[in-house]
Amino acid sequence: MPNTLLSPTAVTREALRVLHQKLNFVGSITREYDETFAKQGAKVGDTLKVRLPNQYVVRSGSTLAAQDTTETSADLKVQTQKGVDLNFTSVDLTMTLDDFSDRVLEPAMSVLAATIEADAMSMYKEVNNQVTNNGAAASFAKVLQGRKILVDNLAPLAGRTCNLNTQDNVDLVDALKGLFNDKDNLSRQYREGFMGRTAGFDFMENTLWPSHTPGTKAGTPLVNGAGQSGASLVTDGWTASTAALKKGDIFTIANVFRVHPETKASTGILQQFVVGADASADGSGNITVPISPSIITSGAQQTVSGSPADNAAISVAGAASTAHGISLAYHKSAFAFATADMVMPRGVDFAAREVFDGISMRIVRQYDINNDKFPCRLDVLYGYKTLRPQLACRLANN
Repeated sequence: MPNTLLSPTAVTREALRVLHQKLNFVGSITREYDETFAKQGAKVGDTLKVRLPNQYVVRSGSTLAAQDTTETSADLKVQTQKGVDLNFTSVDLTMTLDDFSDRVLEPAMSVLAATIEADAMSMYKEVNNQVTNNGAAASFAKVLQGRKILVDNLAPLAGRTCNLNTQDNVDLVDALKGLFNDKDNLSRQYREGFMGRTAGFDFMENTLWPSHTPGTKAGTPLVNGAGQSGASLVTDGWTASTAALKKGDIFTIANVFRVHPETKASTGILQQFVVGADASADGSGNITVPISPSIITSGAQQTVSGSPADNAAISVAGAASTAHGISLAYHKSAFAFATADMVMPRGVDFAAREVFDGISMRIVRQYDINNDKFPCRLDVLYGYKTLRPQLACRLANN
């Protein structure tokens, strides 16, 4: 029985299926999709507006205190284009879909998926919550501390994931292997090194989690000036002219406590802040540090119990200039990943575009008469954004 010539639509669908199976971080967060980018002649820009939940304050007493509803949103820029370029012929397309997938699409989509996933994983640097366990193996107690942080920040129970780097997965599977009574679960651990679901998380393993190397942390850093608020913090006491902080570093400030997200009562737990950009001390040891979350001391958006005092001590997590592993516990709404339809070119040998579970891919093939080849390109246009970092927690181990 002769093989049937594979259509561009079939090829695109199969490529998306393979890509989708390999994106376990992107596959476990919020995915947005926008078809307006593909309209011929449209000028839609490159930004999606993602609406964030409204917040309010509670009135005390019988006197009306009406408050405006202020809609907030986050800009998700869809402007990164990645793809894989191949050469294949019409003869290649006479293979069965399974053969074509194994020989051509599987290796191509693997490297594309890894690149996209690694890009999206850089969002860990925007997460301010961290359970620090540097220099030690991952433990279930630390996972539970991460779970507590998510619960305290009102992360919904459904849709939580604990995505582990490979060493953390080894440590946790070994530590927990005796706690599962179900024979199938035990055998799955030994076969796949994957724990499944426990403690309210779907546990996954990913080889692409990067390590994080803090700055030098040199000096005795202090808050420089009382009453500060907003998205930056003026500090001093660093060793002059040193690369003291790196983007993604976590720190706390003495007597600046996190508040309950609804009642705004102090939790008695120090608020953690994340550094928004690499920061070096000037010749006098001063740094104005970009931070998240912003220091907000009142109102519906309140984040802390009060402004830091002048000369309040700053403590930076982790060992100075020493890399440590990163795993991430999160609710799916903490992050968003978006793809958009790309415009279909005209006058080519074949072209197709398909969407699978919020991921849009385009394939275009053209005949190269000079070299008697059929160059083919597979493209994804995407972007990602940290929407609600309070619903995620980094696990820093080893």
